[in-house]
Amino acid sequence: YVMGGWAWAWCLVTDVQRLSLEVMTLNPRCESVETSKGVPLTVTGVAQVKVMTEEGLLAQACEQFIGRSISEIESVVLQTLEGHLRAILGTLTVEEIYRDRDQFAQLVREVASPDVGRMGLEIVSFTIKDVYDNVDYLDSLGKTQTAAVKRDADIGVAEAERDAGIREAECEKSMMDIKFDADTKVADSQRQYEMLKAGYEAEVNTKKAESELAYSLQGAKEKQKIRSEEVQIEIVERRKQIDVEAKEIERKERELIATIKRPAEAESFKVETLADGQRMKTVLAAKGDAEKIRNVGGAEASAIEAIGKA
Repeated sequence: YVMGGWAWAWCLVTDVQRLSLEVMTLNPRCESVETSKGVPLTVTGVAQVKVMTEEGLLAQACEQFIGRSISEIESVVLQTLEGHLRAILGTLTVEEIYRDRDQFAQLVREVASPDVGRMGLEIVSFTIKDVYDNVDYLDSLGKTQTAAVKRDADIGVAEAERDAGIREAECEKSMMDIKFDADTKVADSQRQYEMLKAGYEAEVNTKKAESELAYSLQGAKEKQKIRSEEVQIEIVERRKQIDVEAKEIERKERELIATIKRPAEAESFKVETLADGQRMKTVLAAKGDAEKIRNVGGAEASAIEAIGKA
């Protein structure tokens, strides 16, 4: 045989026959086949089959189908697939077939592939097209499934509403706990603020009182210094006044001596005696005034100093 090429054929000597390598599409159909629980099902499928091109397998295909038409090859393969499909349907339940068609199709392909392979053919793909019955079993099953789904949905809704209520209550509780904690923290902060404020105000008032007291003491000390200076000035001025009066007395004495020129000893003695008495009186009076001023200044200074120490 020659695949995909050419060869020389002698007329009337060589017999030339062809085998198509194209993919064949088959539609296996099994009607009213009883499943493992006796429920009759009708199943249709779609299979893609082609001749294998490996050297040994291609030889098998040529031995099996050389000289046959495409329709004859398809008929042989179709009967093989339908036989395996019937056999597998008898081992499964309706629920298994209905719920997992892909697994069912895979099982048919796996079981049928060895037999088809011995004919030099390969199942490229196999899918289940339709599954139905004439006894309304699938409708009942669908209704049952629908009812179960609806029931599960109702249960799910009820559980969701319950969970939502629980979650809402938990959230509300958490919110209240957070609000309580926040209010507590605000109250604590306010209390701490008031305490700190009171402490600061007390400290400020203390400092202010100390400052005012220090200012008062400093003012008293300054007044004491000023008064001391004033007393000293008064003392100096009084001394100057005494000196001036003493000089004035001396001037008058000299003037009396110069103008009268001792008219008489008695009068001279009298004048001298009066002058001495007057001078002594003035000196004593000045000394008394100075002592009085000194005593008053000392007393005021002592009083101010005592106030500063207190």
